[in-house]
Amino acid sequence: ETKLFFPGSASFGMSVFNLGNAIMGSGILGLSYAMANTGIALFVILLVAVAIFSLYSVHLLLKTANEGGSLVYEQLGYKAFGIPGKLAASCSITMQNFGAMASYLYIVKYELPIVIKAFLDSNDNAWYTNGDYLVLLVTVAIILPLSLLKNLGYLGYTSGFSLLCMVFFLIVVIYKKFQIPCPLPENFINITVNVSQPQVNTTDEECCKPKYFVFNSQTVYAVPILTFAFVCHPAILPMYEELKDRSRRKMQNVANVSFLGMFVMYLLAALFGYLTFNEAVEPELLHTYSKVYNFDVVLLIVRFAVLTAVTLTVPVVLFPIRTSVNHLLGASKEFSWPRHICITVALLVCVNILVIFVPTIRDIFGFIGASAAAMLIFILPSAFYIKLVRKESMKSVQKMGATLFLIVGFMVMIGSMALIIADWIHNAGSSDEHADGH
Repeated sequence: ETKLFFPGSASFGMSVFNLGNAIMGSGILGLSYAMANTGIALFVILLVAVAIFSLYSVHLLLKTANEGGSLVYEQLGYKAFGIPGKLAASCSITMQNFGAMASYLYIVKYELPIVIKAFLDSNDNAWYTNGDYLVLLVTVAIILPLSLLKNLGYLGYTSGFSLLCMVFFLIVVIYKKFQIPCPLPENFINITVNVSQPQVNTTDEECCKPKYFVFNSQTVYAVPILTFAFVCHPAILPMYEELKDRSRRKMQNVANVSFLGMFVMYLLAALFGYLTFNEAVEPELLHTYSKVYNFDVVLLIVRFAVLTAVTLTVPVVLFPIRTSVNHLLGASKEFSWPRHICITVALLVCVNILVIFVPTIRDIFGFIGASAAAMLIFILPSAFYIKLVRKESMKSVQKMGATLFLIVGFMVMIGSMALIIADWIHNAGSSDEHADGH
């Protein structure tokens, strides 16, 4: 129990920053795509629902941590369900964060070549404009040294910076909406609309009208993209532990402020990205712009900012995975540099392999969002809560709420996974035509 009462050192503001950064990630780049395939009204309903659900599960998690007397997610799993609980928590965190790291490096793979070509003002395909080589280079030169830091606190400053980069990205998305004409030039639409989507022969004006409700084969990716965008749950307990003068209410307030800020940013980014490109929006929003402008200064700066942000976020995301692996290997051992370094290197090697071989970022968002994110937002917090919080301190209403939440979680997870796998099977036939990964 003493573990709960080490004094923390992170201020309220720093914690909001860190948590905001844990929430804000590559998910923001997929939101316009989600909106294009659900319509504005349905998207807003889903966004509100996922945000509220995420906050509720933070509440469950903090309550469980206090009652269960541990600030380690895996430990709570162990106290609730023994080894299976510990493994479930560990695997979900590892998968979720692994997916997040993969999506960040995926952005490096697609955006960095564009930046380099623009700076060198050349279109030749030299090795230094090959995304796969660049990912490896960035990993070794920047991500590895930062990932070897011992504490999360030092990365707070980079969190602030990467959050600012994303705000800048958002401003440019809004600004560009008023610069890019609609309808887009004819050839643009033909390049961009995904092969798996039926080609609609509507009038030009028709495709510029925003739609409010949309259902198509890609709609199934919307909820997973949203859950992926809101997951920060593995980071909640470490941040709770580092919070100065910590209390459950204070940490809940940190979460409330962070989630509200991210909700507003997500909504604006999705809306303006969608209104700019309508049906032509790609799973990774930033990449869609390269079809209109090759060398636009403002967009280049944004690309550079987003690249910097995601590169600096990888170590923050790697932190909980490493902790998780440490717990599996035996938490009792004190800190050892060789083990720390080995785990870090092994994780980075795995994630690089994944990024080089996965065809599109949408598949990462979809798969991880439907599996690990659903586990972390819905299933684990409610299951741990039901099991660990003492009966007398739990009103029947709260138990009902947690149980319902658990059921919703299973429905979201099983439904999304089934639909995504169905979509993959359906697309396997036409995949040869768009094998270039866009």
